[in-house]
Amino acid sequence: MRTEPRSGCPINRGVEVLGDPWSAVVLRDMIFGDRRYFRELLSGSLEGIASNVLAARLRDLVAAGLLVREDAGRGHRARYSLTEAGIQTLPVLVALGTWGRAHRETAPELTVRQRLLEEGGPGLVAELMDELRAAHLGAPLPPATGPRASERLRAAYEAEVVRGPVDG
Repeated sequence: MRTEPRSGCPINRGVEVLGDPWSAVVLRDMIFGDRRYFRELLSGSLEGIASNVLAARLRDLVAAGLLVREDAGRGHRARYSLTEAGIQTLPVLVALGTWGRAHRETAPELTVRQRLLEEGGPGLVAELMDELRAAHLGAPLPPATGPRASERLRAAYEAEVVRGPVDG
């Protein structure tokens, strides 16, 4: 990872941290898959990230302030948590997914959560960010009047996986 930015341009500064495809995938898997341990991230990667690449990306994301590594002591697994900066990548990932869904071929079961986030708009994204703050930062979870954002996204994904692709 570069120690000095190429420029002070905000887009450049964001790309320097998030522009690597594996960094975005690691954040996606932590946000949507609740994967917080190295082995979970490695074995749960749909894209097949190599262990050395994952280790490097986790180090980079910690150094960039998007994750913290919680040492569990000798013989125990280290757990990674999102920081507030990491949580605030969610709208960026949603925007990237919106573009990808509109301009690239995607798999229905992997697109259902994206579609729900688009339909739910900023309110659903904010609700999911509140859940992430509770899970990763220990912030109090606002009261809910129905199923949580994560529950709705998980249910939609599971329903799509069970339904499977539709011919036609």
